[in-house]
Amino acid sequence: MDLNALLHAFTPSWTSVAMLMAFFTYLAIAGSILPGRVVPGATLSDGTRLHYRCNGSLLLILLISLLGVGGWMDLVSPTAIADRGFELLSTTLIFSLFVTLLLYIAGCRSRDQSSSLKPHITGNLIHDWWFGIQLNPQFIGIDLKFFFVRAGMMGWLLINLSVLAKCIQQVNLSVSMILYQIFCVLYILDYFFYEEYMTSTWDIIAERLGFMLVFGDLVWIPFTFSIQGWWLLNNNVELTTAAIIANCLAFLIGYLVFRGANKQKHIFKKNPKALIWGSPPKVIGGKLLASGYWGIARHSNYLGDLLVALSFSLPCGISSPVPYFYPIYLFILLIWRERRDEARCAQKYKEIWAEYRKLVPWRILPYVY
Repeated sequence: MDLNALLHAFTPSWTSVAMLMAFFTYLAIAGSILPGRVVPGATLSDGTRLHYRCNGSLLLILLISLLGVGGWMDLVSPTAIADRGFELLSTTLIFSLFVTLLLYIAGCRSRDQSSSLKPHITGNLIHDWWFGIQLNPQFIGIDLKFFFVRAGMMGWLLINLSVLAKCIQQVNLSVSMILYQIFCVLYILDYFFYEEYMTSTWDIIAERLGFMLVFGDLVWIPFTFSIQGWWLLNNNVELTTAAIIANCLAFLIGYLVFRGANKQKHIFKKNPKALIWGSPPKVIGGKLLASGYWGIARHSNYLGDLLVALSFSLPCGISSPVPYFYPIYLFILLIWRERRDEARCAQKYKEIWAEYRKLVPWRILPYVY
């Protein structure tokens, strides 16, 4: 592809703008009216709590059903996203920049003193733009942080399904593509099934909404997590039976560790006396869980996440590093985040954290790191 063709492919069109706006409009309207469990978020510093309507599973199923019916009636093309991938990428990036600018302006002008909307301005424009000024900004009653991460996860699935449709259209469906698609579908469905667990994550509780999260949710998640699908669309990979079994095991073990660790943490935060692996939990200083996965490594959920990410790439074989962009990036990110988590926890919990570190010396991978 020459430079002119590449620039043309990345140039946003009104069609890509309409597709993106239709997607966000559906999420905003349907997300507000469809039934779902209303979950209280973490208690903020001023004693208030946000409430989240966790209807992501229903929202996703309805969306896929509507698109399926639309495709069957020839109202929408199943390959529309795959056909306009670069367009949608640039359109979403521009949208993210625009939204971040509005968030920055709104935050600077805010006089609200609540924990959710109180402006945190350092005076460093780049820092405030990147990390955000307000904790939980809203638009027409919609919590934007929760909305954007939901959009990113659903967008990832929509891209994958469109790539799958393109693959079937080209009569190029392989075992590798099927494995990749199954793993991603299971992971994304699991995310929405346990959507309420998102309300207790660091991003929701403590990170302010700036370009880092907006770009990460709307651009990074859907467009980089789907690189393997794009790669398999243009490259044929033959997997041995042993490779298929190993790939499935990597996903299964990673999923069990990732989901199990996050579930234990979420349950502990809701009920510190709840049993962990059938036994009363061991708690350090009345605050830190040291049982289950959290008694094996201080960030065992990161290990599960890395194994799952690796399982997304293994169907692509080892002929190119391109499909391994996601697990490599995630490895670097989680090592950095683990160091940041350690520093924050040491500052927050002080001697309690020191005691926890002595009891659980391993950071992510037991007996290694």
